[in-house]
Amino acid sequence: MATKKTDLTKILSVSGNGGLFEYIAQARNGAIARNLADDSRTCLNVRSKITSLEDISIYTDEGEMKLSEVFLKLKAALGEKDAPSAKASDDELRELFAKAVPDYDANRFYVSHMRKVVLWYNLLKKHASLDFMTDEDRKAEAEAK
Repeated sequence: MATKKTDLTKILSVSGNGGLFEYIAQARNGAIARNLADDSRTCLNVRSKITSLEDISIYTDEGEMKLSEVFLKLKAALGEKDAPSAKASDDELRELFAKAVPDYDANRFYVSHMRKVVLWYNLLKKHASLDFMTDEDRKAEAEAK
């Protein structure tokens, strides 16, 4: 059986809430989402700062790189190993990103950002999949409904 692809348009980061959430449905005053780590459901308030991982990029010397591409580069650099903890040393995180994304813009992509990225990477690896849906996959899924 093939692993289910992760749709990063439905994986949400919510300011003030640690971890990641999967969008389930629209609610009257926000959105219903599932916490990836503990599978609990919650209603995210319409005032919450909610960002889809699909909409996040990091700065590189060449411009911006989508987070999905960063995750794939981390996967290539790490193999089957988990990324370092978000509490790892600054040097360890810089070393990982220098290996995985050597052209990251050190002036605009900070260690605090690296901490979020490795946290999200490990959550996706453990609770979802690092095989991401493409626009073509989403179109085919929509046509099948």
